[in-house]
Amino acid sequence: MMPVSTPGPAKNTDADEIGEMDDVWHALEPIEFGLASSDCGVRLDKVLSQHISQFSRSRIQQWIEAGRVTLDGTVAQMKTPVFGDEQVVVLPEAAPEETAFRPEPMALAIIAEDAAILVLDKPAGLVVHPAAGNWSGTLLNGLLHRFPALAGVPRAGIVHRLDKDTSGLMVVAKTLEAHTDLVRQLQARTVHREYLALVWGTPQLSGKVEGAIGRHPRDRVKMAVLESPRAKPALTHYRRLASGLLDGRAVSLVQCQLETGRTHQIRVHMQSLGFPLVGDGLYGKQHLASAFPRQALQAWKLGLMHPATHKPCAWSVPLAPDFAALLSRAGIDSSSIS
Repeated sequence: MMPVSTPGPAKNTDADEIGEMDDVWHALEPIEFGLASSDCGVRLDKVLSQHISQFSRSRIQQWIEAGRVTLDGTVAQMKTPVFGDEQVVVLPEAAPEETAFRPEPMALAIIAEDAAILVLDKPAGLVVHPAAGNWSGTLLNGLLHRFPALAGVPRAGIVHRLDKDTSGLMVVAKTLEAHTDLVRQLQARTVHREYLALVWGTPQLSGKVEGAIGRHPRDRVKMAVLESPRAKPALTHYRRLASGLLDGRAVSLVQCQLETGRTHQIRVHMQSLGFPLVGDGLYGKQHLASAFPRQALQAWKLGLMHPATHKPCAWSVPLAPDFAALLSRAGIDSSSIS
């Protein structure tokens, strides 16, 4: 049998202690200029966009609304009248997306690490990659602080994602070569990923869901199983491990194995069978969403070919404490999961 690495349980690795982060990182110099008589009566944001045309009007409007523009020392409002003889001071501020790749200290639960890769246990509540509404405080920010060299690797070495409220295993590439290799493995569907999910109801003992996934035609926040040519093929295998009762309703602990990695894949596929995840306010029944503060889903096992040694590696992590407590509430013994 080929060797398989089996590291010990996860440990929290606190981010290095550093002094207070420089609050003016990415700061822009104040802009000062005087208005002319020809500016009299012109809308403030239009006047400013004419004088500082290197910035878009929408950006200038954001600065006005944030109180970062003064006329003769007084904070200006969008409707402040312009008379044409005022002294203007603009305090520019970088857009959130421009600081998205800023290193930020963060505790990381590192399971295994070598020169090529690191494997970590992502907690629920942590966004993986900066995007609209989450331009900071993401896993990417924490990785850049803990491993500055990742600034030279695409997406700081992140090759796959977990939803914000999904806990569990992720692999991160530490070199360009490892990044390329892991991406190819994911594309070839040779990365082994197993999840544990608690769903409402009692699905059959085992089965598979083969349904293409695309953006929901009416609710753009959701994904859905579709027959549209734009939908991407998706395949999930599942197996029922145990059943119990939660708040008087039947629930089942299900093991899911992914052959593809589509957005919200397990959540969408299990919901399409009529067994939405406990705590899933997006795809589950709203009156049951309060049973758990997040979708009950954990990336439990991860297996792949090491990009440097080309030997098979596998990792697993215990259930997150909140997930384990949820199973206990449902009368399911989490210690029997192996």
